[in-house]
Amino acid sequence: MEEQAKKTIRKISEAPAKALDVAVSTSTAMTNKIPAGQIVKKTKAYWHSLGPGLTTGASDDDPSGIATYSQTGAQYGFQLLWLSAFTFPLMAVVQEMCARIGLVTGRGLAGNIRVHFSRKVIVACTVLLFAANAFNVGADLGAMAKGVQLLKPDLNFGVLVVGFTLFSLFMQIFTPYAKYAKYLKWLAMVLLAYIFSAILAKLNWGEVLHQGFIPHITWDKDQLLLICAILGTTISPYLFFWQTSQEVEEQILQGNTSLVQRQGTTKKAVKEMRIDVWSGMFLSNIVMFFIIAACGALLFKNGITNITSAAQAAEALRPFAGNATYWLFAIGIIGTGLLAIPVLAGSSSYAVAESMRWHQQGLNSKLNQAHAFYGIVIISMFAGLAMNFIGLDPIKALIYSAIGNGLVAPIVLFLVVRLSSNKKIMGEWVNKPSTTVIGWFVTGLMAIAGAAAIISMF
Repeated sequence: MEEQAKKTIRKISEAPAKALDVAVSTSTAMTNKIPAGQIVKKTKAYWHSLGPGLTTGASDDDPSGIATYSQTGAQYGFQLLWLSAFTFPLMAVVQEMCARIGLVTGRGLAGNIRVHFSRKVIVACTVLLFAANAFNVGADLGAMAKGVQLLKPDLNFGVLVVGFTLFSLFMQIFTPYAKYAKYLKWLAMVLLAYIFSAILAKLNWGEVLHQGFIPHITWDKDQLLLICAILGTTISPYLFFWQTSQEVEEQILQGNTSLVQRQGTTKKAVKEMRIDVWSGMFLSNIVMFFIIAACGALLFKNGITNITSAAQAAEALRPFAGNATYWLFAIGIIGTGLLAIPVLAGSSSYAVAESMRWHQQGLNSKLNQAHAFYGIVIISMFAGLAMNFIGLDPIKALIYSAIGNGLVAPIVLFLVVRLSSNKKIMGEWVNKPSTTVIGWFVTGLMAIAGAAAIISMF
């Protein structure tokens, strides 16, 4: 058991290096004076290797997540910065398991759960996922509208929410998947706005880095609940379903339209998937790090400790960090919402379609081929839209979303670990023992976090 633990720790410590292999190669090339053309070529190759993992990781930093990270920094300063480093390998290992399931089986996560487990299980997971995602879509639509109002205060909130809903639906339904995937990939770069905003804030990086990797917990109720909220925000069920389904969509895009053609994978495909997944999760967590750091340095130290939305965080930062940080924060809210909302609605639709055995259903299909699939997307979007007009407070929407995620995350994680650990299903790509250990650890951690979040609501 001790040897197994050592192997697990070694894997966690080596994983970031795998994810950043190209970046390290580029740095070495510069040191050894390799021609600039070769560096550019390696950088382009790295960029082209990124796909579902990058967009999945980036979508995790939606406006709701930004609000959570902002509150963390405002309330506790740098005390919880270490969580960004802590959640990175956990999040990446889980998403890698999901991606591997999609690559090997040729099915989405919901499809695999339906085939290998009780129908009641997949129905319960799908209903809870749909409800949680709908609340999250509503909160993110409202946050995006508020983000625009930061830049143009005279614009009407209702018009903005409707506009974002219709624009997102148009992109999901009428844009060919190949183009849409590229748009999402480039949209992930909007997260760099949060890194630049923190840099422009001129933080004391010596203090930030010192606090960033040393765990501090005071064990008071508010802090423990905030830790649970961060875990629920970073390790979310909709990411599991989206990641797996996007691996399948990529195979369909390459011409593997039948299940038989998609089953099985290669060492090259798994290696590329790992670089993609770990890079996406690294981006997600480094952005979390910078948001907490900026709010901890500027808001906490100036006595502003209560942040309830991403827009409020931008307004609070402006007097201390200037207009550039304010604008970058606002732009980030809009961009991350545009990225996250299709992932939320899409993951619900994939789950429903696969659990109901709807054939030829996905973003690779056109509207006239997949009425039911796009129907679920439309329902999800309009359910979220309606929440902004029925008087439901955005914070309550996030609370309900947290309850839904708290219920479904441990269940889905249990199923993910079981599937990826089953040699009959995964063949040579079955989990390594160390991966399974990490998977069960995350499952237990999320069960505790989910139970704590639900108990706190009553």
